[in-house]
Amino acid sequence: MTDPTRLTLAEARDALVSKSLSAVELTDAYIGAIEAARSLNGFVTETPEIARKMAANSDATLARGEGGPLEGIPLGIKDLYCTKGVTTTAGSRILRDFVPPYESTVSSQLWRDGAVMLGKLNLDEFAMGSSNETSHFGPVTSPWRKPGQNAALVPGGSSGGSAAAVAARLCLGATATDTGGSIRQPAAFTGTVGIKPTYGRCSRYGVVAFASSLDQAGPIARNVRDTAILMRSMAGYDPKDATSVDVPVPNYETSVGSSVKGKTIGIPKEYRIEGMPAEIEALWHQGIAWLRDAGATIVDVSLPHTKYALPAYYIVAPAEASSNLARYDGVRYGLRVPGRDIGDMYGQTRAAGFGKEVRRRIMIGTYVLSAGYYDAYYVKAQKIRTLIKRDFETVYAAGVDALLTPATPSAAFAVGEKGSGDPVEMYLNDVFTVTVNMAGLPGIAVPGGSSADGLPLGLQLIGRPFDEETLFSLAEVIEQAAPKVHLPDAWWAA
Repeated sequence: MTDPTRLTLAEARDALVSKSLSAVELTDAYIGAIEAARSLNGFVTETPEIARKMAANSDATLARGEGGPLEGIPLGIKDLYCTKGVTTTAGSRILRDFVPPYESTVSSQLWRDGAVMLGKLNLDEFAMGSSNETSHFGPVTSPWRKPGQNAALVPGGSSGGSAAAVAARLCLGATATDTGGSIRQPAAFTGTVGIKPTYGRCSRYGVVAFASSLDQAGPIARNVRDTAILMRSMAGYDPKDATSVDVPVPNYETSVGSSVKGKTIGIPKEYRIEGMPAEIEALWHQGIAWLRDAGATIVDVSLPHTKYALPAYYIVAPAEASSNLARYDGVRYGLRVPGRDIGDMYGQTRAAGFGKEVRRRIMIGTYVLSAGYYDAYYVKAQKIRTLIKRDFETVYAAGVDALLTPATPSAAFAVGEKGSGDPVEMYLNDVFTVTVNMAGLPGIAVPGGSSADGLPLGLQLIGRPFDEETLFSLAEVIEQAAPKVHLPDAWWAA
């Protein structure tokens, strides 16, 4: 057989079932690929012994003619998901030695369905970032390069390790999380597919919290079908998560390839932002044409409160982060730096344990929640959030099935290029994605083409609540119509 890491998840699944490939052989191929790609810094923790044991169990299960939907499939786990007995750091010094005594619901469901854990993937610290440069363990390098250039590019964030590992063929798929675009933006930057499900579709139990009303787990994979396969295992009601919604989980894979004829696709005029690059505008128009050619009806729509989404998000998210991160105080678990008294210990521990971006967001969040500013900032931002959600509800009530927008305002940029002096420049990368989180809607990023520099560009589809099936069918139309994205060869292994 050719290199097993070249198989898609669906192809590997079929090869395992037919026994033309063993789970141990597949897992060993990925362990070798990971060892050869350490220069990308995609993994924080590698777990080859655990992976081989899980693979051997999968081979035994498959030999009995049994096996779950993901039996023997090697995956990477974003290091924001608690994994029992395996270090979970959230990309932060304050948790660098934390070993959870329990498993996140999403990862436990993957293991239930037979998946194999290759290790824990790097991320922006506490998922706060758009480039994977804020990790305590150093930035992740994208497997992509501009033709003829050696400048390191960012893979996007915060799920940059997940996206880079999938694009570099270091795993067949990866878990990720999305608070303001942290699945869709890195997927778009790396030529992969990522879906942020409806809020409440996937359990948040055991996922280290950033902003609880915005965070949502989801998968990144190499194509639409693989992403749909992973999504089915990750989704589901969980009584341990108060925000989990008890609705049936469909077989998302069956929606891939279904007709989109008669679907109505909205094009929100507010996403035509000032200064949008011509290649992003052209990609958007091309996506419209592909969906129209597939039989969809295209209509212009208005989401008038979109212009307030980014500033409102950067009030709500830091406010919730300030509250969630208060638990890291050096008393119960994690890093402890001694001080003169308990107050000094708190201050010393948090100053040493949190990176610059995390400290910045905690300070912003504490400020907007403080007496005298709570009504002026936080309450007002929540009111805007309600209006943003209402904009989407109005559009969907008028018969629109999904919206099509760009996924990012540009292709991937160089490591160190943005945000070093002005963090707002980095925050602007989320301009097309934060509305989805503010409204709790599902959104998927799918490759649509390439930039003038030969880097991937993505399109975003935004759906109705709990209608991820429509997004998968529409995304597959774009995937089939768009120029095929050929993932980079392993230059990093030379």
